[in-house]
Amino acid sequence: MSGGFPRLLARLDLSLGFTSYQSGKLYLLGRNPKGGGLMVDERLFPKAMGLYAEGHTLALATLFQIQRFENVLDAGQAINHTQDACYVPRITYTTGILDAHDIGLMADGQIVFVNTAYNCLAVPSERHSFTPIWMPPFISALVNEDRCHLNGLAMENGKPRYVTAVSRSDTIDGWRDRRAEGGIVIDVESGEIVCTGLSMPHSPRLVDGRLWLLNSGTGELGEVDLATKSFRPHMFCPGFGRGLAIKGRHAFVGLSKPRYKRFEGLALDDKLKAADSEPWCGIQVIDLDKKTCVEWFRIDGAVAEIYDVAVLSGIACPMSLGFASNEIRNLITHDPLVR
Repeated sequence: MSGGFPRLLARLDLSLGFTSYQSGKLYLLGRNPKGGGLMVDERLFPKAMGLYAEGHTLALATLFQIQRFENVLDAGQAINHTQDACYVPRITYTTGILDAHDIGLMADGQIVFVNTAYNCLAVPSERHSFTPIWMPPFISALVNEDRCHLNGLAMENGKPRYVTAVSRSDTIDGWRDRRAEGGIVIDVESGEIVCTGLSMPHSPRLVDGRLWLLNSGTGELGEVDLATKSFRPHMFCPGFGRGLAIKGRHAFVGLSKPRYKRFEGLALDDKLKAADSEPWCGIQVIDLDKKTCVEWFRIDGAVAEIYDVAVLSGIACPMSLGFASNEIRNLITHDPLVR
């Protein structure tokens, strides 16, 4: 990591979460209260994908389940005399394999997620695998055929507002032939396509009325001009961008290395060669005013791909519990008794 990465987290009063479906883990990055430096917490969740943080709640999409975590610590409390947040998986929805991507929380607290296999937005069901709530107008049937590769979700005031898709294809796996320039952004409320010509767009985020996203196939972080229905790139990031969280003027951008030897058929491959750069796996912190990378966290070794990034505001050193240790059996918390 860059030398100033933990100090930036402290200055912004936040920690980070990110996921890797490749390693099947949820990672939390915080500051070590005992001497400084970085604390990394990691837990096994098969094919960890979309991650959303709001208040005490984390929502996580995994291989065949949706997990809802709650932070069981109050302000001023610590666990292990170190962590000031402890996220425990309290509710598990078993969905089956839906290739769930981005995830969010609605105003009523209900989880919403991108059901990529069925080309729709969905919510968990008490009885079934899922309840569909919206589908792009160009998709003609609710079937298990990843037609357009619906992937990204931007929330606004507790409602799904914009989504990204790799194409507007209406045939099984049709999106794979449109990766270079078939990408679109759709307004969920109207069903209107508000931006076209993108290359594998991911991670739309609506912040203060500005719609940001990662144009992954070109390696660009930028925003959608809703007036002109065009994409305005801000800067190039050396990797396949997936996972975007914005706090103030800082964007936390998740980057991945190619799944194969190169990014075949994508402009990103040529841009990396032109910059004489190798693709990254990790998180770059971008100053949106200066359009430059100010800090970074890099992963080398076996883990080469991450999917999502989330900001945990007001938390210095978080941890989570998984199902692969005894900790989850022995940590007991409860609400106060009301007489």
